[in-house]
Amino acid sequence: MGEPGLRLKQARERLNLTYRDVAEASLQIANRHNNDEFQIALSRLSDIENKGTVPSIYRLYSLCTIYRMELPEVLEWYGVSLAGQPADAASITLNKTHPIHFGSGSHGELLVPLSLDPGVDLRKTTFLSHVIQRWGKLPLSLLSGNEVKNLRYAFVGADDWSMHPLIHPESLILIDETQRKIASSGWTSEFDRPIYFIEHRTGYFIGWCSVVERQLIISPHPSSRNQPQVFSIDAVDIVGQVAGVAMRLDQSKRRPHPL
Repeated sequence: MGEPGLRLKQARERLNLTYRDVAEASLQIANRHNNDEFQIALSRLSDIENKGTVPSIYRLYSLCTIYRMELPEVLEWYGVSLAGQPADAASITLNKTHPIHFGSGSHGELLVPLSLDPGVDLRKTTFLSHVIQRWGKLPLSLLSGNEVKNLRYAFVGADDWSMHPLIHPESLILIDETQRKIASSGWTSEFDRPIYFIEHRTGYFIGWCSVVERQLIISPHPSSRNQPQVFSIDAVDIVGQVAGVAMRLDQSKRRPHPL
């Protein structure tokens, strides 16, 4: 727990505050709330910064207020993420019917991409996680049980028809990085056969995959009229399996027929 204390110390030093300055400011907060729990003694502040002592919720509030910091952010320094609260709650089974109070006013949030590198060519399939310039937070009422840290985003290029009509060009796809092993069986139709996201020095590819004698074969959907891609298994990186798709079903946008 030394790292959170060091961060709090650095925040104090950036503001040129002494231990006594923080103690006196915390006393003002304690007086405003008529609660001595908000007060931070000099020795306790030293222990928090240098010995890894975990501050109480009242003292942490005082420190965040004095240092002009977001309380949820500092809680994450101590391993408590409010964004994970809805998912943790969903993992606990309750037999009684009950309301869920993790609404838009809570701190349950999901990071979403807000802007991309302006130099990216969206006609080509792109590993979106590499070109996101700015992220924003979207409040959620309930998170799925998926581990968000294992999921990545990618964008299917406007010229990439390889998995059409299952995945349209200009689709946003979600990639599960934990599913990197190429499956050789286990599906009954094209709709449940795993689709993989592949990185090669020549670009990124999506498709059904199989491995034959150290060769990775990326098979497109037959309707796409694309040809299979074949690479040495040592020359590619299997980023993961496509776990979700967001796409527009625009019937007016069809692949032009070859001349």
